[in-house]
Amino acid sequence: MRIQDSDVVIVGGGLAGLTAALRLGPGVTVLTKAAFAHDGSSNLAQGGVAVALGEGDNPDSHATDTLAVGGGLNDREAVRLLTEEGPSRVLELLACGVAFDRQPDGSLALGREAAHSHRRIVHAGDGTGAELMRALAHQVGRGPARIQEHATALQLVEQGGRVAGVVARWQGELVFYRAPAVVLATGGLGGLYRYTTNPLGSVGEGLVMALEAGARLTDLEFVQFHPTALAAANDPLPLLTEALRGDGALLVDETGLPFCDPLAARDVVARAIWFHRQAGHEVYLDLRPVPDLNRFPGAVARCRAEGFDPFTTPVPVTPAAHYHMGGIHVDANGRSSLEGLWACGEVAATGVHGANRLASNSLLEALVFGHRVAEDILAADLVAPRRVAPRLRPRWELEAHQFEALRRRLWSHVGLVRNRAGLEETLDWLAALPPAGPVKLAQLMTRAALARGESRGAHYRSDYPDTKPGWQRHLDFELEVAERMAS
Repeated sequence: MRIQDSDVVIVGGGLAGLTAALRLGPGVTVLTKAAFAHDGSSNLAQGGVAVALGEGDNPDSHATDTLAVGGGLNDREAVRLLTEEGPSRVLELLACGVAFDRQPDGSLALGREAAHSHRRIVHAGDGTGAELMRALAHQVGRGPARIQEHATALQLVEQGGRVAGVVARWQGELVFYRAPAVVLATGGLGGLYRYTTNPLGSVGEGLVMALEAGARLTDLEFVQFHPTALAAANDPLPLLTEALRGDGALLVDETGLPFCDPLAARDVVARAIWFHRQAGHEVYLDLRPVPDLNRFPGAVARCRAEGFDPFTTPVPVTPAAHYHMGGIHVDANGRSSLEGLWACGEVAATGVHGANRLASNSLLEALVFGHRVAEDILAADLVAPRRVAPRLRPRWELEAHQFEALRRRLWSHVGLVRNRAGLEETLDWLAALPPAGPVKLAQLMTRAALARGESRGAHYRSDYPDTKPGWQRHLDFELEVAERMAS
């Protein structure tokens, strides 16, 4: 096995990973599963970045809105850091050349999205993620970081109770990327669901690697379902950004009448759509009230590609798996419970989102905590790993039909609406599958959803529809729990 030494290895080339890489500078290796700057969900983000920059707005108000939708599980200090440091990170993006939309007077155009009390969403049309990635990839690409494209990380390597690097497959060979600091920025797990807005490769690989190395995972039951994916035959489903509803789009049924508040929190709107459809209704997003629909060229193109003209006709929508609030348990600097391992972005559970994420806080979290991870590593006293021979763990793979069956099962029983019977049936079904990474993760998610005998935020139990004060706590998982479940 070839060995390649670095000071820091970053696994993942999305917004969080590139933010960390840009701040860290020399001695960094970035592993991207796909082509550079085309890795993961960041490119697909449409709405924008939530940040308190507008007149009459402030970080305290942004924090209040974030806490209001988080179901009592947010880490208040993490929320404070997010909202107070956010403005500086966004101003740094402007210096990097990010072309946010502006008003005629040159000031930043600020949009409104669900559950925000102010217009505070900075955006670049309806392709904000792609614009952020363009600018950051340009900065990182011309810097000293080593970019290893098409490298699939397989496992973390531990030495003496701490992480000593990563084994990845690159160009058909195994490479040990040895380093005293590893940052996981691998994204979420939405690809485990039959209906999702995430890339199909987003199946929680970073979570599995961290778990197998001994790191703690938390809040796995909290999966956010975006209310308005275009109901099409695509896989993944095209997203229709929340900013459309912020500009006046309405949720209507076959009668043409609105049936819910389009700017309520995501979990509320998604469940309203789910139950309305279960009652036999069709659900549409009516974009005709939007004053300037041409400001959303991506949304218009997606609708037209499926045969719908959003200028004349409401378009069918459905909820879809969109974001995972849970992840690797980290502190305010992105440090995991395992020495030498940091995490940022969707794979990390910083505590910012609690049980439900506020719209457009995810890109901000990637910026703020990607930066904090880098600052913490720069201040750390890193010791280069001694000579170590990585021992590869056994790896199991699911056949294509097994993976598709898993996606359907999670959608049906560990999706928007859950109950004991469906969750127990799912655990029994999963036990018959090979212990591949997606299966291990699905078991833990299902176990967490079964254990939480209440409804809170994005986790809804039809047999326990109320929120219980005694459940205002987190569920953590470590390797020994996963191994007991698999045995």
